Amino acid sequence: MRSSLTFRDGLKGGLPIALAYLSVSFGFGIQAAQASLSPLTAALISLTNVTSAGQLAGLTIIAAGGSLMELMLAEFVINIRYALMSVSLTQKLDDSFTTLPRLICSFSMTDELYAVAASNRGCIGKTYFYGLMLLPVPAWALGTWLGAAAGAILPRALNAAMGVALYAMFLAIILPPSTKSRAIALCVAVAALLSCAITWIPFFSFITPGFSVVLCALLAAVPAAYFFPLKDEDEEGGDAR
Repeated sequence: MRSSLTFRDGLKGGLPIALAYLSVSFGFGIQAAQASLSPLTAALISLTNVTSAGQLAGLTIIAAGGSLMELMLAEFVINIRYALMSVSLTQKLDDSFTTLPRLICSFSMTDELYAVAASNRGCIGKTYFYGLMLLPVPAWALGTWLGAAAGAILPRALNAAMGVALYAMFLAIILPPSTKSRAIALCVAVAALLSCAITWIPFFSFITPGFSVVLCALLAAVPAAYFFPLKDEDEEGGDAR
């Protein structure tokens, strides 16, 4: 089956995302400048990663002189959700999505692109997704370059203030679902407490930034999975009866 969505439809869907990425990635560029990365290096990181949380965690590890293993583990844990999104989206792909288009489109898989693509009724084709990813990916890299270039010349106080934008985006992502789901609220609370403990309690000073990210993510998921397990469809059906 072929999708009726066109390349132009993808461009329309990707334009608002691109504008948002342009402003948010500016904050990452500021953070990169504070870590003494050049605008070109920062832009290349954004262009080849396209992941806000993963990039910020990676930048923290790089700035702290962490090992390659720490960086790999942190990125794997933080970005594994993109693989799950890609698997989920395969249920909506039309016949035009052969192996090569899937590889190309998987590169740009983000929360926002997934949400827009998955919200369309019916199947989606490769030309639509090409249009959807065309603007957001370079906008993310451009915003990073602009932020890093500005961070190199702006006063330190202004840099610190503008760098808060990236953290504000993370709060905007986690707070709304936390008010609706006790499992998510528990995850967020446990991760925050663990991060504070590792940062400020001297006993945990041996834990490097990279492994701190991994530990907080994994240990925060354990109580949420234990206390709020997902019910099987059979169980839900049985409850309904």
